[in-house]
Amino acid sequence: MKRFTRASRRRRLAWLIGIGSVVLVLLAAALVSLSPAMALRTIQVVGVQRVDAKAVQHALDAQLGTPLPLIDYGKVRKELAAFPLIRSFSTEADPPGTLVVRIVERVPIGLLKVSTGYELVDQAHVVMQTTPERPGGYPLISIPEDASEQSRQKEFAAIGNVLAALPAGMLTEVDSASATGAQDVTLKLTSGVTVVWGGPEDSAEKSVVLADLLKAVPGASVYDVSAPNSPVTR
Repeated sequence: MKRFTRASRRRRLAWLIGIGSVVLVLLAAALVSLSPAMALRTIQVVGVQRVDAKAVQHALDAQLGTPLPLIDYGKVRKELAAFPLIRSFSTEADPPGTLVVRIVERVPIGLLKVSTGYELVDQAHVVMQTTPERPGGYPLISIPEDASEQSRQKEFAAIGNVLAALPAGMLTEVDSASATGAQDVTLKLTSGVTVVWGGPEDSAEKSVVLADLLKAVPGASVYDVSAPNSPVTR
């Protein structure tokens, strides 16, 4: 009986020591992570070109001094939502005191004419900037005013898909983009040339075909790449 109870006590003691060690390790880790040494001191913003990095840092200043594990990411999302040029972002805690904010910016594709001037929009129809005068470098997106709201959305989506697929160098050569249906997109180049694009399908292939046609047949006034395997010029 004594040998049995002695073995039982030893097992109980070993179990208690094991549990105590785990608790001590967790407690020590918690104390270290919540100590002033782990407080947020630096906010690093990466991936920006159009977004003001200093403005982003200033918007998140309220988090400075907070231990990294206790950063309020809900407030971080709320603050960054105020920047229309930010499409998405991710955060990364870099001990002992740095928060890295990686930003993916929205890419402007064209302009919409409004009563206050011109709106610079991205493919998702998010307004990135409003100016009284038309800025250069972006095509004017034109949709029939008498079209229904559903048709306007489909036509804008078709135009947006086409413009987003164009190489950056080619986009700046487009003066306007219009559509009378989701499968009937037409581009007007700054040179006065008309490009019949058709639907947004195969836009990457159409871009290559158009670039080749502009070089091969420079005198044409109309380039029809709606069927990229059998393009037409006139």
